Amino acid sequence: MNANPLLVEALRGGIVESLHRGAVAIVDADGAVHTALGDIDRPIFPRSAVKVLQALPLVASGAETAMSMLAKAGVDFQSLECGTQWPSYDGATKALAAAHRQPNGLNNNCSGKHSGFVCVGCMMAQGRDVAAFVKGYVQPDHPVMREVTASLQAATGFDLSRAARGTDGCSIPTYAIPLRHLAHAFARVATGVGLSSSHASAAKRLRQAVAKAPFMVAGTGRMDTRVMERFGERVFCKVGAEGVYCAALPDLGLGVAIKMDDGNNARACEVAFAAVLERLLPLSAEDGTFLRSFSDATLKNWNGIEVGRLRAAASLRA
Repeated sequence: MNANPLLVEALRGGIVESLHRGAVAIVDADGAVHTALGDIDRPIFPRSAVKVLQALPLVASGAETAMSMLAKAGVDFQSLECGTQWPSYDGATKALAAAHRQPNGLNNNCSGKHSGFVCVGCMMAQGRDVAAFVKGYVQPDHPVMREVTASLQAATGFDLSRAARGTDGCSIPTYAIPLRHLAHAFARVATGVGLSSSHASAAKRLRQAVAKAPFMVAGTGRMDTRVMERFGERVFCKVGAEGVYCAALPDLGLGVAIKMDDGNNARACEVAFAAVLERLLPLSAEDGTFLRSFSDATLKNWNGIEVGRLRAAASLRA
C-alpha cells in the first residue's frame, strides 16, 4: 500500500520536527468523489465521529442533556452502560471534586449518545419492563444495537456484516468503514439524499438542533463547538478518537471524512480539517482568520513563549 500523503507539519526552531500523514475523502450525496487524498478505501474505525448516524433512529427532538432525556424516559443514569468517567473539561472535574462528589455515567463523554440508545430501547420495549429490556444494550446482538447498526449501514452503504468489528471506548460496537463511505454518509446527512424519509427528516432535525446548541456536541472550548458556533448550519462536524474527523456541509451537498495515520487529533486532525474547510467554504475575512488559527497554529510552552507552529502541509493546501 502506498504511503498516505503528508497532511500536517509541526515546526520548531525553523525546521520540521514532526510529520503527520493521513487520508481525506470528500464525496457528494450521489457517491461521486469530489476529492481523494491518500487511501480512502481502507476501512478505519470512525469511533465517535459517527454519533449523528447512530442518532438517526432516535430522531432526537432538539438538544437535551442526558439527564433530561433519561428523566423523560422514566429511567436514570444507572441504565447507562458507557462507564464512569471524570469530565473531560478540567473546570467541571475540579468543580465535581470540590463538591466532594464522585463521577457517574452522566459524566462520560458519550452519556448523551447512550441516553439516546436507552430512549430507543424504551420505545422498542412496547409495554415490557423497560429496565430489563434495555439491559445489555451495548451488545452487538441487542435489539437496540441492531437498530443502530442498521442505521449506520444504511447511511454509509457499506456492508457491516463483513466489516471488522471492535469495541469503542464507551463499550458499544464500532465498525471499520472506508473513508469513501463515511464521507458519502455525511453528504447524505447534509442533503437527505439517499436516506429514508424518516432518517432524512431526522438528519435535518439533528443538524438544526446542533446549530442551535453546538455546545452539546463537544463541550467547552472544543474545535467542534467553536466551528459550529461560528458557521451554524453551514457545517456539522464531529471528531472521533484516533485522528478521525467527519463533517456534513449542507450548502455544498458534500461530506468529509479524514483519518490521520498516527491517530493524532488536536495536533494533526484538527489542523487538516480546518484546512479542508478553508478550501471548500466561501469565507469572509473574519471566517478565514478564524480557520487559519487552527490550520496554521502557534505553539506556546507553559511560559507563554512561542516555540513553533502546526500547519497544514502544501499537499493539503493544494
